[in-house]
Amino acid sequence: MNISIELSLYPLAEDQYKSEIWAFIRRLRDTEDLDVVTNGMSTQVFGEYDLAMNKVMAEIKRVHSTTGAAVFVCKFISGHHAQPEAES
Repeated sequence: MNISIELSLYPLAEDQYKSEIWAFIRRLRDTEDLDVVTNGMSTQVFGEYDLAMNKVMAEIKRVHSTTGAAVFVCKFISGHHAQPEAES
């Protein structure tokens, strides 16, 4: 079973804002067998249900334990719902 997850991370410490977001995205992208797509508003993670959920939850825990305070907005939908790439 596959899952699609959309995440937005809002670190509450201004000095960590961009660096923490990019570190979070890099750690997700380093996970083999997950497809990670980013845009200016969110990060989407696509993959096998248990792998994607376990990795995302571990990374959320890591952010909360290292930044002091951060807000995550998350959406979860079963299946692989990546948008097809636009044709040029």
